[in-house]
Amino acid sequence: MKAQNKVIIVTGGGSGMGRELVLNLLGKGALVAAIDINGTALQETVQLAGSNAGALSVFVTDITDRSAIEGLAEKVISKFGHVDGIINNAGIIQPFIKVNELSYEVIERVMNINFYGTLYLIKTFLPHLLTRPQAHIVDISSMGGFLPVPGQTIYGASKAAVKLLKEGLHSELHGTNVRVTVVFPGGVRTNIMSNSGLADRMGASSSKGAQSILSADKAAAIIINGMEQNRYRVLVGKDAKMMDFLYRLNPGYAAGLIAKKMGALLSSK
Repeated sequence: MKAQNKVIIVTGGGSGMGRELVLNLLGKGALVAAIDINGTALQETVQLAGSNAGALSVFVTDITDRSAIEGLAEKVISKFGHVDGIINNAGIIQPFIKVNELSYEVIERVMNINFYGTLYLIKTFLPHLLTRPQAHIVDISSMGGFLPVPGQTIYGASKAAVKLLKEGLHSELHGTNVRVTVVFPGGVRTNIMSNSGLADRMGASSSKGAQSILSADKAAAIIINGMEQNRYRVLVGKDAKMMDFLYRLNPGYAAGLIAKKMGALLSSK
């Protein structure tokens, strides 16, 4: 589905990759409804939209609140007349600790935002999308959604759930006007650490290695291109592509490689 003249919802549109998705879509001539729990961040996105801001509407909404999402549908459709697409981008990571040390409060927060927030958007808007001539749903999973990352096991489980939700939808929606894309980003320079309520314990913002990580605007461009080409899967970044290949070739080796890289981080906790 081409973005031009389409009405597209983007969750997590106040910062990071979500903001870049919004700006990229606006640049392609789309009308965008940006959702975020942070109103100040959304207003910053509006300012960055510049001359395209007239095509952008923002909605301060908690995606874990099902009734709020159901109420949002009326607001968005009232504003634009219809909706053609959804990009479920909002998400958080967990503290870099093992499952045994995670509280249920943290576990539930990760699952509620990453999985249930995505599910609520899909369940709320899918009946409407099925009435459109063309429609598209894009869900952001993660490299951690197909490859185990020690210290991010619950995050990975939430993103694996998103992966299978989208793959199931792909089969269920076969023959309809609604296309689906599942996205697997590797390392992307965003503020997900702070948005998740964590300090940057890996030092990614200041390390030289971070400079080689894919920028959020480039990641957004890859994702939108994948949507416009109606691709089933989109791997974002060289690391995601490499680990996808290795995991298909030898799952045990790939899992061990990641475990080794994460070992120092986990042992320091």
